[in-house]
Amino acid sequence: MSFINLEKKSWQWLLLILLASVWGASFILMKNGLASFSSMQVGAMRIFFAFLFYIPLIIVNLKKLNRSNLKSLLKVGFIGNAFPALLFATAQTEISSSLAGILNSLTPIFTLLVGIIFYNSRVRLLNVTGLVIGLAGAMGLVLSINSLNIIRVNDWYAFFVVLATIGYGINVNEIKFKLKELDGVAIASLGFLFIGPVAGAYLLFSDFSGAIESPHFRESLLAVTVLAFMASFMAIILMNILIKYTTAIFAASVTYIIPIFAVFWGVADGELFTVFQALWAAVILFGVYLVNLKKQVSIVKTETRLHDTR
Repeated sequence: MSFINLEKKSWQWLLLILLASVWGASFILMKNGLASFSSMQVGAMRIFFAFLFYIPLIIVNLKKLNRSNLKSLLKVGFIGNAFPALLFATAQTEISSSLAGILNSLTPIFTLLVGIIFYNSRVRLLNVTGLVIGLAGAMGLVLSINSLNIIRVNDWYAFFVVLATIGYGINVNEIKFKLKELDGVAIASLGFLFIGPVAGAYLLFSDFSGAIESPHFRESLLAVTVLAFMASFMAIILMNILIKYTTAIFAASVTYIIPIFAVFWGVADGELFTVFQALWAAVILFGVYLVNLKKQVSIVKTETRLHDTR
């Protein structure tokens, strides 16, 4: 696997797209889980099942846990993973998956704002321009899905998604600026060390009688299990690794590409993908490109200066 080099821009983009494809399917999986389970059960099961997958990695990385990183790992666990899982599941009891997907695109905005306010992160106008363009593209893409009615909702439930994206913004910055000594696998596994048992305790006293009687029980259980493995185990590890090799804003911009894959899953389910949707998808990718352009330019300038001094 030595040919994989995340220092290279091409591998960073491939990882970004892979993450978007996984998380793009998570909204459908949550929706299927909610067919039998309550929102709290879906969120808690997602966390606990992921914790079970993490146990071997927790054992390996437990020696890396110390007083200096305990506070940050607690933030990653609860603010960056547990609360968003519960908030998204609660939101999707009343709002559509597409609306949840578009609101999820607020993550880079809050990553930028949290970074500036609390982490002394420096950005340029070009970054902000890319964020605005990417958000506009994501909004346009979801609004162009004529087969989905995203207006007929209890609007205030969307606030749960907004809170979740704020949590994601804090999480990304905390990993980037406060956990530099830990790799992505260690951060993910140790974060779930704290939230997994809490979710398990909730499930232990939860009433599953209604879910078991549901005709969709098996499908819902499978959906939540896949959700836990793909979105809360595999994808979080990959996301943490991406944060280590790129900027916090670039990693968070994965949420701009997620609506593209939401459309893909819709097409797989028989929905139509129009030319206008393809154009909005191109706008999203252009916005993400601008978000990360500063780093590319700085690298080129550095290489030029090194060449000139030879």
